[in-house]
Amino acid sequence: IVEHPAAGYKKIFETVEELNEPISAKITGIIPSWLSGSLLRMGPGLFEVGDEPFYHMFDGQALMHKFDLKNSQVTYYRKFIRTDAYVRAMTENRVVITEFGTAAYPDPCKNIFSRFFTYFRGIEVTDNCLVNIYPIGEDFYAVTETTYITKIDPDSLETLKKVDLSKYLSVNGVTAHPHADADGTIYNIGNCFGKNMSLAYNIIKIPPAQTDKSDPIEKSQVVVQLPSSERLKPSYVHSFGMTDKYFVFVEQPVKINLLKFLSAWRIRGTTYMDCFESNDTMGTLFHLATKDPAVYLSTHKFRTSAFNLFHHINTYEEEGFIIVDLCTWKGHDFVYNYLYLANLRGEWEEVKKAAMRAPQPEVRRYVLPLDIHREEQGKNLVALSYTTATAVLESDGTIWLEPEVLFSGPRQAFEFPQINYSQYGGKKYSYAYGLGLNHFIPDRIVKLSVQTKETWVWQEEDCYPSEPLFVPTPGATEEDGGVLLSIVVKPGAERPGFLLVLDATNLMELARAEVNTIIPVTLHGMYKRRA
Repeated sequence: IVEHPAAGYKKIFETVEELNEPISAKITGIIPSWLSGSLLRMGPGLFEVGDEPFYHMFDGQALMHKFDLKNSQVTYYRKFIRTDAYVRAMTENRVVITEFGTAAYPDPCKNIFSRFFTYFRGIEVTDNCLVNIYPIGEDFYAVTETTYITKIDPDSLETLKKVDLSKYLSVNGVTAHPHADADGTIYNIGNCFGKNMSLAYNIIKIPPAQTDKSDPIEKSQVVVQLPSSERLKPSYVHSFGMTDKYFVFVEQPVKINLLKFLSAWRIRGTTYMDCFESNDTMGTLFHLATKDPAVYLSTHKFRTSAFNLFHHINTYEEEGFIIVDLCTWKGHDFVYNYLYLANLRGEWEEVKKAAMRAPQPEVRRYVLPLDIHREEQGKNLVALSYTTATAVLESDGTIWLEPEVLFSGPRQAFEFPQINYSQYGGKKYSYAYGLGLNHFIPDRIVKLSVQTKETWVWQEEDCYPSEPLFVPTPGATEEDGGVLLSIVVKPGAERPGFLLVLDATNLMELARAEVNTIIPVTLHGMYKRRA
């Protein structure tokens, strides 16, 4: 385990300015000639407004980054997304819209009566789209987890349009991790109001680019609804699983207390984080639905012990089973409680102490049998030779799942997982690539064989990488034939930010493109090939 006594990681949680124009990178090594396109990344870039700080890692204002690769040359560019949250904050020099863990207060310059009415008008839902970027049809959208998504120009990084998905779909929010079919059809999930004012989860579908050039979002539809185990307390959902034929939704014990959320609109100083609570008795539930036709399989009730879940790695079917690989955090205590900036900016010994109290990370494989009828109680239903995961029918008709552990290390997480999605998403696969978190601090890139559990690691002293994106070599026949792209920060270096290009087969460095600017933490993103 690498130590970080100099606490250089603090620099990735500091405000930066946007750039007026792209800057050239200094390249060492050789960038593959076929690599021509843009690495687009989202993350927080403004961590305070005036003298008001943002408190949580998911509060900083959305900054979009672009490393552009062309003719073996590389440039770097970044711009803040002109969301309502950002524009109003900059105009008024204060936090105007409540973020995940930072409350907005009424304007102190207003008189007592207008302040009073501001309280009772309620919270404005944020459009701070700092989490991810993905294509819908021929357009690109920066997103968070509310219904607001922001259309951007992936070349100029200009902000084009704010879109409210709730105008087209019955959802209270959607994840920043949609799935996509080969034709460009997008699927996502979000909670909604179901029957009798109880909460439920809707899986939604946005069609691919339209031949008549109309906006695919206008043709969005709900394809299937899944029930919530608690009427007024939906689970927090950050991602879901999809195969060619099935959707998999994992209902975790981290809950949104809807009554608290709605009443928070009336109370000064309440944030989204204040509305989360943990159910310490429900464990974790797995829900299944077929994809076409889309039908919820209410007879398949799967349960296991409590864990937090943010990222699915991959999901696939084989021989009557659905295999679900997940980045889990043990227990029902909410991991986001440990991602306040005060925690992440602490001295190394303090960071380690906080992580010791947090849920422990583990990569797990769960196996869900599809044929659950005609089986006896107490018998393991999993008949796949290559996994130790079990599924046992209980007397109440539910099936108790026990996982196979694919990766585990004390306070060492394999997170922000990526795969060769274009060819192996929803299919049997061998390799996952992830960001190694050391007591929540990102300090390595890891390749994991989900078959043999072998790992490969890229790590360099005082370097803080980000989620590695896999880009396949054109015409590659091997699953890991390609490169990994990651933005790395090396505080104190002459050129402290760089794009790292690794050979995905062995994690050997092929090249790096260094720029003379620090780059704050990025969360998720995509690689856009040049047309």
